[in-house]
Amino acid sequence: MSNFEINFVVEESLDGGFEAKAIGYSIYTQGETIDDIKMAIREAVHCHFNDEEMPKIIRIVFIKEEVLAA
Repeated sequence: MSNFEINFVVEESLDGGFEAKAIGYSIYTQGETIDDIKMAIREAVHCHFNDEEMPKIIRIVFIKEEVLAA
């Protein structure tokens, strides 16, 4: 089993829900809720890597953008 971690950036989708993108890998997924996106990320990682290459840790960074009037 591999000993590296994979990092995802999660943002709110314009259509509602969330979109996740792996940094350094072509892995993209989406989900309606926080729990959905976590499960979708885990499933996407398991589909992308075989057992020998599987990352040890999945790190998720949530980005929330807000705009305030000056």
